[in-house]
Amino acid sequence: MAKILYIDHEKCTGCRLCELVCAVSHDGISNPARSRIRVLKWEAEGIYIPMTCQQCQDAPCLNVCPVKAISQDEELGRVSVDYDTCIGCRSCVSVCPFGAMNFNTTDRRVLKCDVCDGDPQCVRFCEVKAVEFIEADEVAIRKSRKAAQRVSAAGKQAAALEAQL
Repeated sequence: MAKILYIDHEKCTGCRLCELVCAVSHDGISNPARSRIRVLKWEAEGIYIPMTCQQCQDAPCLNVCPVKAISQDEELGRVSVDYDTCIGCRSCVSVCPFGAMNFNTTDRRVLKCDVCDGDPQCVRFCEVKAVEFIEADEVAIRKSRKAAQRVSAAGKQAAALEAQL
C-alpha cells in the first residue's frame, strides 16, 4: 500500500521549517517561495495549517494538463510532473482543490510535492510531528479516532452543563 503525507494542523506551531527544508532539498535555496509545502496562517483563529499535494487518486491536475506532463506513479502513490514536457500553462494550479499546486515565477515552472521519492524531508525535520508519512489506510483510522474523541468531549461537556441546571 502507498504511503501519503498526513498533516495534523493541531500540532503545527507555524515554525515553517518544513518549507525551508523542502526548498533546500529540491532547489538548494533557503527560500519558502520554492517550497512544495506551504504553511497557511489563519490570523483570526491563530491556527497554522500546512498544505501540500494530497496525491489524489483522480487528480484534477493530471486530468486538465493539455500536454500530459502530469502522471501518476501507482507504486509510490504520487502524482508527478515531467518538467521537460510541462509548458507552464498553470491549468493544474487553477484546478487544484487544495491550492497545493504553485507556480514559481523565477523558474517559470509549477511546483508540487513529490514526497521526496519516498523520503519526505518535511517529515524528517518536523519536530512536533505535524507532518507524517504513513500508510494511506492509517489516515482513516486516525481521523476516525480524532472524531470520536471530539464527540466524546462534546458529550462530557453537555453532561456537565446539564448537571449544572
